Amino acid sequence: MMKGLKGVLSRTRSQKENKSSNKQHATNSKSSKSQPVIQTNDNRTHLPTGSTDSTKAVTEPTASNNLISRFGRSADITKQILSDTPKDTIPPTGPRRQRSSIIQPIRVKSDLEKCPNFHGSDPSSDLKNKDIKRQELQDILEYIAAARGAVTDAIYPDMIQMFSTNTFRTISPPVTTVNHEEYEVEEDEPALETSWPHLQLVYEVFLRFIESQEFNPQVARKYIDQTFVIQLLELFDSEDPRERDFLKTILHRIYGKFLNLRAFIRRAINNLFFQFIYETDRFNGIAELLEILGSIINGFALPLKKEHKVFLFKVLLPLHKPASLPVYSPQLTYCVVQFIEKDPDLVADVIHSLMRYWPKVNSMKEVIFLTEMEEILDVVETADFESFMIPFFQKLAACVSSPHFQVAERALYFYKYEDVVYVLSDHIETLMPIIFPSLYKHSKEHWNRTIHGLAYNALQLLMSINPALFDEYAEKYKDEE
Repeated sequence: MMKGLKGVLSRTRSQKENKSSNKQHATNSKSSKSQPVIQTNDNRTHLPTGSTDSTKAVTEPTASNNLISRFGRSADITKQILSDTPKDTIPPTGPRRQRSSIIQPIRVKSDLEKCPNFHGSDPSSDLKNKDIKRQELQDILEYIAAARGAVTDAIYPDMIQMFSTNTFRTISPPVTTVNHEEYEVEEDEPALETSWPHLQLVYEVFLRFIESQEFNPQVARKYIDQTFVIQLLELFDSEDPRERDFLKTILHRIYGKFLNLRAFIRRAINNLFFQFIYETDRFNGIAELLEILGSIINGFALPLKKEHKVFLFKVLLPLHKPASLPVYSPQLTYCVVQFIEKDPDLVADVIHSLMRYWPKVNSMKEVIFLTEMEEILDVVETADFESFMIPFFQKLAACVSSPHFQVAERALYFYKYEDVVYVLSDHIETLMPIIFPSLYKHSKEHWNRTIHGLAYNALQLLMSINPALFDEYAEKYKDEE
């Protein structure tokens, strides 16, 4: 067995030796075939003898003198040939600096800011640049929404500068003026922004940036300051409701995230309201600002601070004066009701303030005031109602006598409310002389039949509460006639 194994090993060694000798023979044959052929100046071809020397002549460039003497070429001619031969230049390949994938789109976006602004421009002009800019904005929006770690400290200045450059602009006032006697909401069609497809993407990118979980207010406070807030508030005068809706959300997010700007934002809104009430009497974004304040008031801590009560009586309640009240009345009513819910002791002063601002000739505003009264009565207790019942029922009787049927109808509906019935039952002797004359008269003389029926139902309520007192006032009124 050992002999057989030795035989196998010896055959294997012999095969390996044969293979190595064959490879060496093939190499020598290839080298002999690839010997260089030299063309001299006299058109004669020389084949150098000796494979070893010829190989050295080709692969060793340092032995130039031997080559020159062997090939029969002078040193000057060789140097001239080498100097005339173009050299291949290989660019240096050092390590490339890797940049964040979000920084590049933001810097591209900054370059796009050099393109002409599209505010108020012809929608059909400069379509190429508009398409490029829109595509870049869309890419940034998708990246911030999808990528993790997209909002880094390096992009804050570029992002805020991009938003400021594309949105902050002068809002020109409308040509038409407000009719102070009667303000019809339906007649005013808003002027939509022609560059809204571009602006919408800008607002969406910035809103997604602020709402990101990676957003750091401590870094952004270097760029989102008081000047930024003032310029943002000026944009609320835009006539495009779509833009004002984005601004409302952005300002609300800023108020929630930047604690150092909260007091300033409230003061800035107050100043804007003062200017609207006492100077310009027009501003398009009052409703949106009141909607923001509604959520802010809802978060006020108890007891209410003095500055918050001053805001109620010096800012919110005077907002009932302008003729454009129908535009923002739901938001204003919500803010007033929020204050009363937090501090019911304010209700009497609020009612007296409303009586002071009650409209004289504007029927639409009278309906709004009555609606706000209804909202206030829903949140107050009966005991608080008694503190302002006399001025309330005096105004109610005046509204029943109104020739405008909507005002009279709205006033007569109050006699169906449970709290009003309770107060009438407890204080019928005090309130009967206030409300009886208008109800008795207009149950017969009003031009609208619906008012006749509602007034008659109110009289039946008074008669059921105290029949003797009702008959007494009915006989007295007939004698006066």
